[in-house]
Amino acid sequence: MTDADLAAHLADVAGRILVEVRSSGLFSAKALGKAGDQTANQFLCHALREVRPEDGLLSEEEKDNPARLDKSRVWIVDPVDGTREYGEERSDWAVHVGMAIDGVPAIGAVALPGLDLDGSGGGTVLRSDQPRPVPPAPEKLRMVVSRTRPAAEAVAVAQALDAELVPMGSAGAKAMAVILGQADIYLHSGGQYEWDSMAPAAVALAHGLHASRIDGSSLVYNRSDVYLPDLLICRKEHADAVLGHIAALAKDAA
Repeated sequence: MTDADLAAHLADVAGRILVEVRSSGLFSAKALGKAGDQTANQFLCHALREVRPEDGLLSEEEKDNPARLDKSRVWIVDPVDGTREYGEERSDWAVHVGMAIDGVPAIGAVALPGLDLDGSGGGTVLRSDQPRPVPPAPEKLRMVVSRTRPAAEAVAVAQALDAELVPMGSAGAKAMAVILGQADIYLHSGGQYEWDSMAPAAVALAHGLHASRIDGSSLVYNRSDVYLPDLLICRKEHADAVLGHIAALAKDAA
């Protein structure tokens, strides 16, 4: 099994496990997120240690092991991205499984277990090794933002571009919305960690999209400090305009 096949398989199976945990009816809404996170994390981490024992591993739900910093190949996973949405039985949550090679987001799979695009009854997995055509942008652009706390920078840039705001849940769901033609720009400045963006960035880049920090610098992973606070994913033709508006905002605030 190739690394890309493995990433997609693990994300898909973890998503199915999470749906089964939720369908059991055994957990209160408050307890469901923790149960799902821990169950999916155990599966993903045990599986990766079994089939890729020489690689490094970083997971949101595991105690960090500094040994990963000496590895060229490091798996970075988020067992449930969008715990609130998962618990509310919404479709905008995700499972992230990806690999950074020498700090670069090289391989990724993002499972959207609540989004049944082909009518099979299962979820959808977007993969870095199987890019699909990205639908053309509409005349009025759409920017995905947090359902509960839209970043001020995103709101300001949307106003400058006359873009429509589209509230959505998890980071993975937002990033994949650009690929699926449900949105055009995902701008986040409210704080994230490596597991929030690595797999989505790998998938976005493989689909020919722009993915960077909001100052235009490259996304770098497998660092000792896993805090990676901001992210821009959009079509390449929109990147310069978005980055320009962000820079202008920063200059005005200085």
